[in-house]
Amino acid sequence: MSTERDLSVEEQKRKGLRVAFAVSIGFTFAVYAGAIVPFLGPLFAAQFLLGSSRPMPLGKTIGAAMVILIAGTAMMVLTNVLGDRPAPFLLMLGLIYFACFAAQSTGKGGPAVFLVLVVSIIVPLLGILNEELANSILSILVAGVLSGTVLMWLAHAVFPEPFFREVEAAPIDQRPLALGRALANTVILLGSVVICLTSDNLTAAAVIPITVASLLGQLDVAASARAAIGLVLVNLFGGVLASIAYAALSLRPNLLSIFLIVFVVVLLIGGRAAARSKDAPVFAGALTTFLILFGLGVSPLPGSAAESFATRIVYVAAALIYALLFAAILWPRTGETKRISA
Repeated sequence: MSTERDLSVEEQKRKGLRVAFAVSIGFTFAVYAGAIVPFLGPLFAAQFLLGSSRPMPLGKTIGAAMVILIAGTAMMVLTNVLGDRPAPFLLMLGLIYFACFAAQSTGKGGPAVFLVLVVSIIVPLLGILNEELANSILSILVAGVLSGTVLMWLAHAVFPEPFFREVEAAPIDQRPLALGRALANTVILLGSVVICLTSDNLTAAAVIPITVASLLGQLDVAASARAAIGLVLVNLFGGVLASIAYAALSLRPNLLSIFLIVFVVVLLIGGRAAARSKDAPVFAGALTTFLILFGLGVSPLPGSAAESFATRIVYVAAALIYALLFAAILWPRTGETKRISA
């Protein structure tokens, strides 16, 4: 038992180092290259690395990248065709979100499902709220997928998994299809997207819906109201860390500072997200929050500098409370949901 625990701890350390290395390298290079959405590639890389202790096989890597690119292309076409017709546009978005949440409810699909969900949120919102970005969305997405894939392989090359022992694959958490919960999640996420589209605030649009989608995926681990509130606090912690990191960066704004700050913060959060525990998805959500907020702080995205970090954290808090409140109201009343809302 002690040997198995030691091996598990070593595996967690390697995975945490991979995530911190890949995200900090990718984030720093994206800022250097002037990427409009510098957190996208590192976010993809983190999801790929947290999904497994082994690098994805080439075929599976290409498959996941193709799924994300196809989803991005489809969303761009959908936005161009139906963007000025709200009713059918929102209906199609709802169907896509429902398919993603239904796949997540079974415990299958891995990080690819969440990434497709992120793409299905970012592409329509950027395409409608900012005409300058509408024509470059696909190139932003391609760069994010390619850089995330390269970062994943680079991290495994620098911190390889030992070959002298067999690593037992973690059992896939297979669950029955929960269509009622998937439908409720779709309504909750679609509501946040509508709010952002009507408010015409690009920063809120980049923060709120992804935070909502992330929390809805984490709520499966919450067995009580206290645990659900803990989810909110941990995700807010990611936003607070982003604010502190940006304040530290303002003292010495250069690429080395960006690398060191991101490496330390992601090592702190990513190390917990890499553990084989029920809390891991929660810290993965906090990592997502940190990357989005800190990325917006250093991004040349039009209008992103106009919002203070305090305002962005308010956006995160509002998104978390909104998702938690409506999940308690709309989720089907199973035994687990009753404990969450109790």
